[in-house]
Amino acid sequence: MDRALVRALRDRDVDVITALEADMIEQPDEKHLSFATAQQRVLYSSNIGDFCRLHNAWLTQNRSHTGMVLSLQQHYSVGERLRCLLKLVSQLTAEDMKNRVEFLSSWR
Repeated sequence: MDRALVRALRDRDVDVITALEADMIEQPDEKHLSFATAQQRVLYSSNIGDFCRLHNAWLTQNRSHTGMVLSLQQHYSVGERLRCLLKLVSQLTAEDMKNRVEFLSSWR
């Protein structure tokens, strides 16, 4: 995750942890989702295809997750991603995000 985006979110009191900080670099996607769910966090990723498949697999297996926000990172500046994420955070609760996938492009 972009350091400038992480810093900007934290400056606005959004509780963020990166894969690096969580010692999750090079871990499989499933472990990332399991970690996020165990920590009661919504997962943010630009790995749209794999996480959409994982979302569908978990729902098919009756497994719950705490939600995902997916984005094509190269399509948005840090400022644009920040605005979209802050809009999402202000309008959706943790309960709203349960087992849900949101695309950052929907929050422009």
